[in-house]
Amino acid sequence: MALALMSSAAIAQIYPSKPVRVVVSFPAGAGVDIVARIVMPRLADALGQSFVIDNRSGASGNLGSEVAAHAPPDGYTLLFTPASVASSQALYSKLNYSLTKDLEPISMVAAAAFVLVVHPSLPVKNVKELIAMAKAKPGQLMYASTGNGGSPHLATEMFKQQAQIDITHIPYKGTPPAVTDLIAGQVSMMFANTLSVLPYVNSGRLRALAISSAKRSAAAPGIPTIAETGMPGFDSVTWFGVLAPAGTPREIVGKLGAELRRIAQSRAVADQLIAQGADPIGSSAEEFAARIKSDIAKWAVIIKTAGIKAE
Repeated sequence: MALALMSSAAIAQIYPSKPVRVVVSFPAGAGVDIVARIVMPRLADALGQSFVIDNRSGASGNLGSEVAAHAPPDGYTLLFTPASVASSQALYSKLNYSLTKDLEPISMVAAAAFVLVVHPSLPVKNVKELIAMAKAKPGQLMYASTGNGGSPHLATEMFKQQAQIDITHIPYKGTPPAVTDLIAGQVSMMFANTLSVLPYVNSGRLRALAISSAKRSAAAPGIPTIAETGMPGFDSVTWFGVLAPAGTPREIVGKLGAELRRIAQSRAVADQLIAQGADPIGSSAEEFAARIKSDIAKWAVIIKTAGIKAE
């Protein structure tokens, strides 16, 4: 046992001894990629080795997750993923990996809320007025999403279920066309990430009613939460976290987690994340694992109730 402990300690002490591949499960320029490119150079500086980003997009992020899940558990392949990896567990009936069995949480680095925005012509100033209008006109209000089963779609379905309203889903292929049609008045409302819509809110082209996180966002402190506006407990964010293949030595996971927490909570990185519309987190591995477990259960219920099927 003593020899084994000494061996583990030695491995952690010399890790990393070569470049580390960081699989990012969405393309360059996506939210998770932006966060990864803020954090990973700092991790490289701290540990004295390159952390090379490998964008493996496809299948709504599942391709990259699968690549990382099946990599050798030696600490030299990591996964940087958004929260959609949790909802995918219920959304897709056939996945070639298990989030809870094949991947080891290290740290949730940051999170980004969604802003509930409406076209300025819609005569509502807050969430209560929006719900009242939706109840008075069942099925007539149309909401945009970035695609069927995506995080904004699921956030709206959760809102729809909790508010007990009937609104019509109009899926788009990504954020830009959805926001463009919302600004043009082709749809009435949507949940969109802060980075995508705050400039339009500030210019008056869109009206922000509330933000989807449990607490107000540092990126938009003036926007009330949905929970504040009469829907207690409402919480829907997309988080960005780092995981490793299951079986990665605990000493390596601990070393990476400690550095990631320190980096995410440093003033310089926190300021960069907030400027991009994300809130710095820097969670422990245990906190991250609990959040993953909670999100898998929550989104499974939302998906089943709404009858959402992956495209």
